[in-house]
Amino acid sequence: MATPCRVAIAGASGRMGRVLIEAVSQSPDMVLAGALDVPASPSLGQDASAFLGQHSGIHITSDLNEGLKNAQVLIDFTRPEGTLAHLAVCRELGVKAVIGTTGFSAEQKMSITQCAQHIAVMMAPNMSIGVNVVLRLLDVAARALNEGYDIEIIEAHHRHKVDAPSGTALQMGHVVAKALGRNLDECAIYGREGVTGARDPSTIGFATIRGGDVIGDHTVLFAGTGERIEISHKSSSRAGYAQGSLRAARFLMNHAHGLFDMNDVLGSA
Repeated sequence: MATPCRVAIAGASGRMGRVLIEAVSQSPDMVLAGALDVPASPSLGQDASAFLGQHSGIHITSDLNEGLKNAQVLIDFTRPEGTLAHLAVCRELGVKAVIGTTGFSAEQKMSITQCAQHIAVMMAPNMSIGVNVVLRLLDVAARALNEGYDIEIIEAHHRHKVDAPSGTALQMGHVVAKALGRNLDECAIYGREGVTGARDPSTIGFATIRGGDVIGDHTVLFAGTGERIEISHKSSSRAGYAQGSLRAARFLMNHAHGLFDMNDVLGSA
C-alpha cells in the first residue's frame, strides 16, 4: 500500500474544517498531519479529531510552522489574509496547497501566482465536482444560446458568508462571458434599483441572497422569448467540497510547482 498523503487543515475547528477532517479520517490514502486555527480559537490545544470521538494525536495550533511541519498538502478554506499567511509558510516548508478560499483581490491573486512558481497550488472558487461539471455545461449552453437570451446568475448562501457575489457565481459569470466573447468586468450588473431602463441584452446580471444556513445554491438563467433554460447546482452539505478537495490534494502530489484549477484535476482522472 502506498504511503498516505499527509494533510493539514486550516480553520480546523470551523464547520468546513471539521468536514475536511472527517473526510481525511475516512480516506485510506490520507492521514491528518496538522490542524490550524486562529490565535483566539477556544479549540487550541484540543485533539483535532475529538469531535468525531477519535484520537488523532494532532492538536489544533495557531503556530503555522508547528501545524505544517509534517504536512505535504494544506487544505485551506479560510479568509484571504489568513490564506496568504499560510501560503507564505507553505512556500518556506515546501508544502503544497489546496485553496478553497474566495474573495481575493487582484493583487492577492498575483501573490498566489508568484508563490505557485515555488510550490504546487490548486485554487478554485468551488471544490465541488458537480459545480465544476456545471461550469463545463455553461460553456456549451452560452455558445449555443448566444443570441436572444438574457443571462442572470442567482446565488444563495448562509448569513455568515462575507463576500458577494460568491466566488462560484463570479466564476460562472466568467465562463459564460468568455464563451460569448465578452469581458465580465465590462458587462456585469451587480445591483438594480429605481428606474433602470430597459435591460441591456449584452449584460450579465447577478442576484445575491444571504440568509439562514443555506450552504450554497447557484442558478444561471438563460431567459429567451417563450422559454427559459436554467442550469442549477444546489449543495445540501459540505461533503462535496471536501471530496473535491481531497481529489485536488491527490492531484498535487504528482506536481512540484505550478498553479492549477479544478479543470486540471478533473482532466487528470
